[in-house]
Amino acid sequence: MALRLGSIVEALGGQLHGDPSLMVQGLAPLEQADPAALSFLSHPRYQARLAASRAACVIVAPVMEEAARARGACIVASDPYLYFARVTQLWKREHAVSRVVGIHPSAVVDATAVIDPTARVGPLCVVERGARIGAGTVLTSRVTVGEDCIVGDRCLIHPGAVIGADGFGFAPNQGAWEKIEQLGAVRIGDDVEIGANSCIDRGALQDTVIEEGVKIDNLVQIGHNVRVGRHTAMAGCVGIAGSATIGAHCTIGGGAVVLGHLELADHVHVSAASVVTRSLSRPGHYTGLFPIDDNAVWEKNAASLKQLNSLRERLKALEKTQQS
Repeated sequence: MALRLGSIVEALGGQLHGDPSLMVQGLAPLEQADPAALSFLSHPRYQARLAASRAACVIVAPVMEEAARARGACIVASDPYLYFARVTQLWKREHAVSRVVGIHPSAVVDATAVIDPTARVGPLCVVERGARIGAGTVLTSRVTVGEDCIVGDRCLIHPGAVIGADGFGFAPNQGAWEKIEQLGAVRIGDDVEIGANSCIDRGALQDTVIEEGVKIDNLVQIGHNVRVGRHTAMAGCVGIAGSATIGAHCTIGGGAVVLGHLELADHVHVSAASVVTRSLSRPGHYTGLFPIDDNAVWEKNAASLKQLNSLRERLKALEKTQQS
């Protein structure tokens, strides 16, 4: 498995400084690359790693061209990380094992489901009544697409994901719970990727909607009636409670939680492990967590936090006394 440097630049652009006939036999991080590997420098702060790297060629930004050329061969691109991403795509296209489209013999597909002829339904998948799978979409293994759910074109759904299980809806009834039947479905747009063992619940009355270009990591839970805007990305173990609306081009860090019925504007970025307890109407980077500390110190600070409201009221009363 190898690619010629010249063929990479011919396919992806960029400016090559070095021998175009040189073959690279793998892709690797700077510090681990051997003399047959292609690597990249994503940020100038890693310049020391560049000088020490044994890589055959390194993808760099224009500001790092001089340092890279002093070391050896390089490809200069405006965004090295994006360029490297496209190299990985090129590598996979050139070296991927041919996979036949169609439905694996072990998959269970309802007769009323509609599977585009260019889609691939992998081993042990289940596609239920009335579901639709778009062109070029890949369901890997053990993926479940519930009844009447729609998956758009060119989507990739990883093993164990469940699209269209019942949302968590129950009405209290004299100390017990009465099920609210979930009558909506899930609609997934084009070019969406959903990680392993993630779950997207069907809506109670209206559909749960995942718009085009959304990227969802492993073990993500999206509740019923949620709407996720286009090109938003969520890292592993995120939880979105029912009826929340997430804007376009948002990012939600791993383990973060968004409470139900809240709205996040476009271009909102939530730090990992945060809990979003109110709607966020303006773009920006938000963090909502209590910093880790020595446990004894943390307990003292937590106890102090519990007194903040009473301290606030005492302060207000004192200010009134001073004003009078």
